[in-house]
Amino acid sequence: MDKVRRLRAMSSLCRQQAAYNSMNKWKLLAEAEYWDHLADLELSSHFQQCNAIVSNEIGSVERS
Repeated sequence: MDKVRRLRAMSSLCRQQAAYNSMNKWKLLAEAEYWDHLADLELSSHFQQCNAIVSNEIGSVERS
């Protein structure tokens, strides 16, 4: 989850810079979207792993 926080922080920094840098606004906003996308992928991966662990635990309890 720490990685997700860092990725979101990068996105936030890009958005803040875009507010003050009109010359590169669209580039910075696109970069912010990229960081958000990476954070979403990381979060999705984290929850898939959590769900797999829970499924395995439930399966082993049912077999006992």
